[in-house]
Formats: sequence, structure tokens, C-alpha cells
Amino acid sequence: MAVPDPRKTNVLLFTQPFCTAEKTRKDPKRKTAFGSVGRRIPYRILHVINQDGESLGDMHRAEALRLMDEHDLKLVLLRENAEPPVYRLMTGQQIHEEKLKRAEKQKASSKTAIAKNDLETKTKQITHWIEKKYHVKVTVRQGKDSNTDMFTLFDQILETLSDKATYLSKPKAIKEGMSMCILRHMSDKELKAYQKMEKQKNSTVKKDENEEPKSSELR
Repeated sequence: MAVPDPRKTNVLLFTQPFCTAEKTRKDPKRKTAFGSVGRRIPYRILHVINQDGESLGDMHRAEALRLMDEHDLKLVLLRENAEPPVYRLMTGQQIHEEKLKRAEKQKASSKTAIAKNDLETKTKQITHWIEKKYHVKVTVRQGKDSNTDMFTLFDQILETLSDKATYLSKPKAIKEGMSMCILRHMSDKELKAYQKMEKQKNSTVKKDENEEPKSSELR
């Protein structure tokens, strides 16, 4: 975060949090990894699904272990909170493929959550500076693995400040993978015009909601 200079211009830099997403996956407090439970089954009765995804119904754990040994498969816990708990018979290849799917899903979910929180935090900073009548320079640097539209991101930021700010300098690319814009506080005249426009918009919406639909019946 840059400190405002005498010309009332702050610099804000957005980055894609790739490393943070990787750290999240390595958190020692995460749930037990998906995989074979071996013969360690604390429940007497299980609901078992076979390797093709078909239900075999409820059975004693001894029977589930017999099937596992007989077909050279592995038992994987799917839903522990179910009654009875759900286990699936899977091949080693199926377990490996499922692990890859879950890892990709977790990685994508972590990046989305971090990026959203990062944007919300920086938007609050921008709001704080705009309310103090500073000009705010917003620079967006696109991550090498990101497909985010940088100009859409500028519009999203401005939308959250629609009753306070407008563009002093519209978004433009300054070099490959990097764009910037400058925001400023609305003048009193612009603010009044905006409030008038919003009032008219709300009145139109209420009028449309109260109007009864005209009959389309032909006489």
C-alpha cells in the first residue's frame, strides 16, 4: 500500500495469489486425504458401493472386507456422517484419478476465494481514499495463468463506488499484462446528477411494477 503523495495520488497493485493457494493445500489441519482406509473400519455396519458406482446395500464390515480381498480392491470412505457410513470399493487407478480431480477442484476454489477477498479488501481501501477526496491510481497486473479480463475488473471496482467516484483517466493498457486507470471523487454537480438519475430510475421501476398488464384479447 503506497502512502499518498502531495498530489493526492495513491498507487494500488493487484496480483494473482498463486503461492497462497498452494500453501492452503499444505495446511496440516486439513481433513484426512482421500484414499484407501485399509482394514481400519470403526463401524460395524456400512453402506457399500462397488467400483462401478452401484449400491450393494448395507452390510457388515467383515463382508465388505471379504469383497475387498476377493476382488483385490480398496475401501474408501465417502460419507462418514451418513447412517450407516458410505464406503466405496475402488481400484488403485480410480483412487489416483479421484485424488487428481479433488486437488484441481480445491486449487481452483482456493484461488477464487483468495482473489475475491483480495479484491474486497482493496476496494475498501479505494473507498477510504476516495472519501478523503484523493485521486486513486489503480494498477492491475494479470497473473501468467489468469484469464481475467482486466478492463472488466476496473468496471467492477467502479460499480462498487458508483455513488462516489468516476474515472479521471479511463482504463488503458500500459504494457503487456498490466493496465491502469485513475479514479476521482465526483463533484457536487456530478453527484446531484447521479442521485437524480437514480431517483428517476427507481420511480420508473416502481411505476412498471404497479401497472397492470394490458389485455391482449382481440375483440
